[in-house]
Amino acid sequence: MKIESQKEGAELVSIIYNGEEKLHDGKNFWNRHSPILFPIVGKLRNNVTNINGEIYKMNQHGFARDMEFKIVEYKDSKQSYLLESSQETKLKYPFDFSLYVTYYIDNETLITEYKVINTGEEIMPFGIGGHPAYKLNYANSYIEFEQDENVIKYQLEDGLISKEENIKLSKNFYLDQGSFNQDAIILKGLKSSKLFVRNKETKRIELEFTCKEFPYLAFWSKKNAPFLCIEPWYAVADRKDFNGDFKEKEGNIFLGPKKEFMCSYSVKFM
Repeated sequence: MKIESQKEGAELVSIIYNGEEKLHDGKNFWNRHSPILFPIVGKLRNNVTNINGEIYKMNQHGFARDMEFKIVEYKDSKQSYLLESSQETKLKYPFDFSLYVTYYIDNETLITEYKVINTGEEIMPFGIGGHPAYKLNYANSYIEFEQDENVIKYQLEDGLISKEENIKLSKNFYLDQGSFNQDAIILKGLKSSKLFVRNKETKRIELEFTCKEFPYLAFWSKKNAPFLCIEPWYAVADRKDFNGDFKEKEGNIFLGPKKEFMCSYSVKFM
């Protein structure tokens, strides 16, 4: 396995496995490969939020994916980046932080690790998540969870949560060209820490995805697009009627002064 990433957004841009590209090329259907979502996941109502009585504007999924990170380490099997708070970030998010993003290969498994350090003196609320777009024909594949699931499924309208429902999912979860007509499929409360993407015809496993810690998991693509995003999240988009107080935003992590938070997910290709 060979990986390539870039300083812009600390974004992973290529995964070569057995001579084949496994990550979306960032062209035609979608102009990204695998952005980092921080310090929000999803969309804010009216693209604004209230933090300590002040109004701040942030676009969908936050600002980290559009900023240049510092290179901490860059090797064939491990690449690590750092984004630190600055005057620029404080115009959108008034907290002191260090965000580390690391990709490393361990026994043919690619691990993505996030570490957030609160370098300030007050409790810091934030969301974080991944958005990798794997090169798959999702209409010819299905998701296999480790078990049958009882989950909360969110429905989006204009990027905001408009509805939620408790649903039962069988172990095998099928996607088709109409699956994303109403935006991403967002699930909360999965018990399976691992899932597999299998080919519908051959039943062959195409990839194995592990995300033990994340409370939300989303799937997203576009009609006829040659990729499937499998997205592990902490936090989620605002509801349509949300009051805008960032400290009440669903799913946010609250990190104490000088404390750190870490999470990771991994993918293995077959």
